[in-house]
Amino acid sequence: MNVVDSSGWLEYFVNGPGADHFAPAIEDLDALLVPEICMLEVARVVFRERGEHAALQALALMEQGQVVGLDFSLMLQAAFLGQVHKLTFG
Repeated sequence: MNVVDSSGWLEYFVNGPGADHFAPAIEDLDALLVPEICMLEVARVVFRERGEHAALQALALMEQGQVVGLDFSLMLQAAFLGQVHKLTFG
């Protein structure tokens, strides 16, 4: 299973320098888990930067993976991995 942090999604959506790093995980829809909190963070940034229509398009793409709620265990795991990999917030 693959989980992509909000910063990875944003990099992918703008085709930034790291987009190629995140593309394999994002495009493998059968193995993609999408935490609801990532959807919120990405929608907030995309809405601010590009408007409502772009935010809805981003969410539609994210929904193609398996959307999962953020329970306490998953939150702790995400926080740990974010720290280990020095991920930023959107």
